[in-house]
Amino acid sequence: MRALICDDYQGIESLRVGEMSDPEPGPGSVLVKVDAVAVNFADTLMVKGLYQVKPEPPFAPGYELTGTVIVANQAPGFSPGDRVCGFHLFGGMAEKAVLYGSNAIEIPDSISPEVGAVLPATYGTSFHALTDRAKLQPGERLLVLGAAGGVGLAAVQVGKAMGATVIAAVSSPEKSSFVLKSGADHVIRYDETPIRDGIAEVTKGEGVDVVFDPVGGTVTEAALRSTRWNGRLLVIGFAAGEIPSLPLNLPLLKGTSVVGVFWGRFTSEEPDRHRANSQQILRWVEDGTLTPQIQRQFPLQDGAEALRWVEQRRALGRVVVVP
Repeated sequence: MRALICDDYQGIESLRVGEMSDPEPGPGSVLVKVDAVAVNFADTLMVKGLYQVKPEPPFAPGYELTGTVIVANQAPGFSPGDRVCGFHLFGGMAEKAVLYGSNAIEIPDSISPEVGAVLPATYGTSFHALTDRAKLQPGERLLVLGAAGGVGLAAVQVGKAMGATVIAAVSSPEKSSFVLKSGADHVIRYDETPIRDGIAEVTKGEGVDVVFDPVGGTVTEAALRSTRWNGRLLVIGFAAGEIPSLPLNLPLLKGTSVVGVFWGRFTSEEPDRHRANSQQILRWVEDGTLTPQIQRQFPLQDGAEALRWVEQRRALGRVVVVP
């Protein structure tokens, strides 16, 4: 099969499109023909050897995908021909891929391959973070950092669906317009205004209840300082490249919780809850409550350019590769 291949950990520039052996599905897993695969920032780290998971080269990056089942090797509930979306740690940017049955869910014909590919981890993370970890309530104020990116935009839409007032933090006028059209109630341009000043202006000095933070770096502490009593800071990731150190007197004085969100482990620790979350996400996509935004599609031969697009933070919404 053809695949985007990482032969070493030298980054995007060393990736090539070539032939790999078809993956072999073990018991309880399915072999799928890949119809679309989402591009994530984690993929750009993995091909540099900077991600916590380091597959043995050669491998194909890409972990969120939509596919059509070719072989359902004792995976309960699946048959050849089923359309599924799901996730695996790597291997998606190829003509075929393997998914564990527990990490896949059948999708209806009304959901396109491109949309299905961005649902499993991206919307799964945001939904899990806001429902299971933050227990976001209607009427609460939700601040989303990095709101124009994949997981940030999903958090904007999920937060709105849950009845929150959503404040989106972005870094350009294009991203500002984009998140407003995607459902945000307010926007803070932290390329123009310090984040704390922006929060104070939008909330009239009252602060926010929940911070959704996939960015890290210096903005994390500033956002934490702007939480209300009983606020929650959701630690999603560190796209800024810096893991922040927080003064622990802040959670003490403000009654704020710093809450870790490890969606990948959640799916294995609480599989029934994970499946229920996935089904709710699908229902919301079908009825139009959630509207994933696909900015660009790349063919497999341009897969390296797709990763570069995401690495350079040029994406508004999602980027997918179509093998």
